[in-house]
Amino acid sequence: MIKFTYTEKKDTRSGFGAGLLEVGQANDKVVALCADLTGSLKMGDFKKAFPDRFYQVGIAEANMMGIAAGMTIGGMIPYTGTFANFSTGRVYDQIRQSIAYSEKNVKICASHAGLTLGEDGATHQILEDIGMMRMMPNMVVINPCDFNQTKAATIAISKHIGPVYLRFGRPSMPIFTDPAQPFEIGKAIHFVEGYDVSIFATGHMLWFAIEAEAILREKGISAEIINIHTIKPLDEKAILDSVNKTGCVVTAEEHQINGGLGDAVAQTMGRYNPTPMEYVGVNDSFGESGKPLELLGKYGLGTEYIVAAVEKVLARKA
Repeated sequence: MIKFTYTEKKDTRSGFGAGLLEVGQANDKVVALCADLTGSLKMGDFKKAFPDRFYQVGIAEANMMGIAAGMTIGGMIPYTGTFANFSTGRVYDQIRQSIAYSEKNVKICASHAGLTLGEDGATHQILEDIGMMRMMPNMVVINPCDFNQTKAATIAISKHIGPVYLRFGRPSMPIFTDPAQPFEIGKAIHFVEGYDVSIFATGHMLWFAIEAEAILREKGISAEIINIHTIKPLDEKAILDSVNKTGCVVTAEEHQINGGLGDAVAQTMGRYNPTPMEYVGVNDSFGESGKPLELLGKYGLGTEYIVAAVEKVLARKA
């Protein structure tokens, strides 16, 4: 049994900022573009260290994507930074036409995703972005779970040739992963071995899945926890190996049920191993203004909802 503890909380956007600085120090081809949100995206250290490689494009996200695509032609590795809503919904056409279609080496880095954006409300709390980017041909989609993993992912994507969507968030969350753990795109990470149910979680929801596992263990339920940090390409082998052992599944994500991690897992099981499954996610709804953790609870994304989903799927399995 693995015990997960944490001594510090920190926002995943700070992990992005730390990773961006480090990758900038390692590779002078890395450039950063920001749409008037340098502080919010924690890009200030990169700007200070490399002012000649930082581009403030203003509130012009579509232009930012076009500029980034053009920079790749000269061999640059551009990292674009703005809120997840503006990184996807506002610029879907530019990403499709200028980046994904021609496989440009652009890293689309998207902060303030999901309900945990909090008080900014539904207009900013995009819950559809993973689905939008998953459907985009040639696009890699990554949603890390804490500060350390976000930093590692930010560094790792510089070595991937092609477009990447990297999603992270605003609130301070527990830091519980090993900072030395290498980040491998498309490779799921086993956190807890179990035999009764597989819980596949992504992003902030991984911590709540870990909390749920402790509650389930007290109830005599053995839950396997797997971190799906890369939603595309999906680690189908890890999913199927786990499902073949446990016989039922719960997915947990800070995203719409439609189009996200749950859909990706369900598609895999539908092709290879139809299995009882429950989703923990937002059920076809926009968000609203509120405190991050209160919003997760209201929309059914807290620890207790993962526990309830496990109990429901186990009843179906029986």
